[in-house]
Amino acid sequence: MIYLDNAATSFPKPEGVYRAMDQYARTALANPGRGGHRMARDAAAMVADARLRFKKFFNAPGVERVVFAFNCTDALNLAIKGVVHPGDHVVTTDLEHNSVSRPLVALADAKVITLTRVAADASGTVDPADVRKAITPATRLVAVTHASNVLGTVQDVAAIAKAAREASDRVLVLVDAAQTAGVVPIDVQAMNVDLLAFPGHKSLLGPTGTGGLVVGPRAKVRAWREGGTGGDSTSPTQPVELPYHLEGGTANVLGIAGLVAGLDYVEAETPDAMREHEVALCERLWEKLDAVGGFEVIGHRDPARRVGTVSFRGPPGLDSETLGGALDASFSIAVRAGLHCSPYIHGAVGTKDEGLVRVSPGVFNTADEIDQLVEALKDITGA
Repeated sequence: MIYLDNAATSFPKPEGVYRAMDQYARTALANPGRGGHRMARDAAAMVADARLRFKKFFNAPGVERVVFAFNCTDALNLAIKGVVHPGDHVVTTDLEHNSVSRPLVALADAKVITLTRVAADASGTVDPADVRKAITPATRLVAVTHASNVLGTVQDVAAIAKAAREASDRVLVLVDAAQTAGVVPIDVQAMNVDLLAFPGHKSLLGPTGTGGLVVGPRAKVRAWREGGTGGDSTSPTQPVELPYHLEGGTANVLGIAGLVAGLDYVEAETPDAMREHEVALCERLWEKLDAVGGFEVIGHRDPARRVGTVSFRGPPGLDSETLGGALDASFSIAVRAGLHCSPYIHGAVGTKDEGLVRVSPGVFNTADEIDQLVEALKDITGA
């Protein structure tokens, strides 16, 4: 199998991830903070070390402000449902994944909030000035993706955050780092980001079921999940101290052990080098599709403003599901076809009916695999 769906979940993982999870599962898989015995203490120490590692990686304002979640969607729900109040206004964009869009639309449909969706330009870039114009006295939250999971476009979230703060001190900025955490350096303090949601299973190279939320000092987040925390068991309600305020229930300690091993690999390789490799493979694919003809790649081409994602439509009569299915069934090549859980940007670029084929190479993919993909597409289309 040639796996080219890393924007959904990276595969394979570094060997150290598999080793760490196996060792942890066999020797230390206990409940962190839920007892005084050695295994519980060791589990708590591992989670605390992981928190410190991600505090440094994202330059979070405090180690307690790194909250572990079960994936990026979970972290986004913690943020969105934890900071908005009835009557608030929220600004978002048409680039957003359903993990941002669906909670916001549900709140808007329930008349809890009002919602404004700012359009990206034809290349997939949001103008910070447009975000600022959308902000009203009632605006509480600006929720924006760091990079489009369809077009690969990296947004200038620092400029968006600056524009939001200049418009109103009341506005919090939430960034969905699903496509950037691990391949684009992120400094939440320098970028003035109040809330950063990140997945563990994509470019951080960890297992599924992992992720987190970095909570800045301006964000007062209500608990969305409530339950055991292992520390203060006497309080009738969720403890107010972070991170426990937002971490009700048993953490995915096995997943966090694997996630730290993924972070080890990312830090050794460096996010910049990983992104450079992936973007170079995308540029190779784009050039070859141009040479073949009959394929239209959607989005701008500047590699400095992209992550490693290329989405394209094929010749007339071949929709994305047909192309993706043929690649899988006949050539054992895994890509993503359809709307990629981002229907608004597909509507904006005119591909909501047929979708797009998305190719997202990872750090372990090679130029030869890209060439094999192109040859397979030529066979399917008769080019």
